[in-house]
Amino acid sequence: MSTEVVLSVRDLTVSFPTRRGPAEVVNGISYDLHRGETLAIVGESGSGKSVSVMALLGLLPDSARVGGNVRFAGDDLLAASEEALRRVRGNDIAMVFQDPMTSLNPVLTVGRQVTEGLELHLGMDGRAARARAVELLDLVGIPLAERRLDEYPHQLSGGMRQRVMIAMALACDPVVLVADEATTALDVTIQAQIVDLVGRLQDDLGMAVIWITHDLGVVAGIADRVLVMYGGQVVEEADVDALYDTPDHPYTRGLLASLPVIGAGARERLTAIPGLPPDPVELPAGCAFWPRCTVRADPRCATERPPLRQIALGHRVATWDHESAATREVAT
Repeated sequence: MSTEVVLSVRDLTVSFPTRRGPAEVVNGISYDLHRGETLAIVGESGSGKSVSVMALLGLLPDSARVGGNVRFAGDDLLAASEEALRRVRGNDIAMVFQDPMTSLNPVLTVGRQVTEGLELHLGMDGRAARARAVELLDLVGIPLAERRLDEYPHQLSGGMRQRVMIAMALACDPVVLVADEATTALDVTIQAQIVDLVGRLQDDLGMAVIWITHDLGVVAGIADRVLVMYGGQVVEEADVDALYDTPDHPYTRGLLASLPVIGAGARERLTAIPGLPPDPVELPAGCAFWPRCTVRADPRCATERPPLRQIALGHRVATWDHESAATREVAT
């Protein structure tokens, strides 16, 4: 992995107006993405992970209030015009969305949807764009690629539709690929194929990948580094090995404990985190996870928001209690 930073996010905030007041969906997150790196952003539904990435590309509705600084190729994307963002979207930063059936246009052929970006961003004529589209479908493992170009999304399986989405995202050789829950709607066999495909393409093309997911089981095999989000905040950041070996935040430990164990008995219940995610309109005054936390080792958790602080090289955590899980178990 290169040390070159291709995307730098600082103090990103996103809120939406509601009748009860502003919903603070993203609350001051910061990170750097390096060339060739896979950064996983994980958390429960509603943690702000998808919104935080859509904000970078200007994909949120006009009602969204976005703040902070996002540097890409020397420019601040949050201050860029819509015209400038259109040049970046799909060209330099591409996105694969969760459900390909709703992301693909049902009334346009697969070929038209793949060639559109090639014509728009690269200025290809129709014949050249179609030839490149065939190459892209071959690249992502779609058989009979020439024939598939003339078919419509409903004629393809879910896995093939997702491969089409990946082909569209790769059309212009992006610097950054964002995969937003790209395997959630697929069965486990197809999930594994898509994860392997993205990994191989990343190695071949040298692009950076942001992988958004709620599934820490997927993250283990693909990520270099992980951001754990809760209540719109980054509560833990670490290299993937460190996160699995020494998770520090109670929320991270809860997510890992909730993973199903291969070989467990059929009657064995999965471990669940008690309670519900916070209401973004009424976030707790202190740690957002405090109402659900089973540790509560420091009284400041209820009244003061903990900063994201470094506890080891490359490992940051937002909690007032920085004992390792192993130390805590010994103490009890």
